[in-house]
Amino acid sequence: MVRWRIREAEYTVGLLNQEMGNEVESQSSKSPVSFWKRLQDDLVTVTKARLSILVVLTAVFGYLVATKSDGSFSWPTFLHMIFGTTLAAFGSAVFNQLMEVDADAKMRRTSDRPLPANRMPKPFAFVLGWLLCAFGLIHLGVKVNIVAAAMAAATLLTYLFIYTPLKRVSTSNTIVGAVSGALPPLIGWTAGAQSWYGLGAIFLFALLFLWQMPHFAAINWMYREEYKRGGFVMWSNEDESGRHTAKIATFFAVLTFLFGVGFPLATSLLAPWGAVPCGLLGLILLLFSLKFLKSGERADARKLFFYTLLYLPLMMVASYLAWT
Repeated sequence: MVRWRIREAEYTVGLLNQEMGNEVESQSSKSPVSFWKRLQDDLVTVTKARLSILVVLTAVFGYLVATKSDGSFSWPTFLHMIFGTTLAAFGSAVFNQLMEVDADAKMRRTSDRPLPANRMPKPFAFVLGWLLCAFGLIHLGVKVNIVAAAMAAATLLTYLFIYTPLKRVSTSNTIVGAVSGALPPLIGWTAGAQSWYGLGAIFLFALLFLWQMPHFAAINWMYREEYKRGGFVMWSNEDESGRHTAKIATFFAVLTFLFGVGFPLATSLLAPWGAVPCGLLGLILLLFSLKFLKSGERADARKLFFYTLLYLPLMMVASYLAWT
């Protein structure tokens, strides 16, 4: 209890420091309601809750296709998989922000996060991240299976110890980050008692890997000045025209289209008719990439980015329906 009171006091000091100079906000920050509301908001931010939920959804997709063919779906396993994956995803987000506090403080879109804004003590965040990651992995190992826990551990290791530090060194960080981002569906896939190296696993990994490339290419270019200010080495840092970045997006959009058409036709994993919706979704992605390549305008990069957010859930639905 004493330790928690100390933590609460430290956290409140952070809130007061940020709100100094505004009498109304300073007065409200002293109330318990204001403290807990801000703590709640900061926890959502430090765990990157919205992004983490997307990660969990890809794991859910992996489990659903893993259990579709043989009807082995189990609600207890499914729910335990979601819970463990969510904890691990939240924990990795906390550690990522701990590792990038100095960079986040330099970028306008991240400078108001709890850690760079000094609203949340770093020791508090470290303990939070450690507990979330540890309990998430342990929960998966005990309640699901050891392979699913291993897939989650591989995601954490590549994300935190390879991708995150590589962002300050090499543009290849985006490729490594895409590898890390392509692993969560395998948590669900292996939770469904499937092999982590089979054809289904290859499909899930390739789907997420290829999708991320145009997605992050668009983000890289739109926020290139922010990334440069933060000290990150990205594809788009010196690409004022957007042509280099758009070429990368277009290249991977072509691969995404070929993947969507080819996999259902070349394998028995998906029904042949799946090539139609999967190919169509990839073709639209290619068209948005080509439009960005032709114009080099932020508006077209933004359209590409928003379409990638639509592409992934639609592709998962189409793949699930065509799964044999």
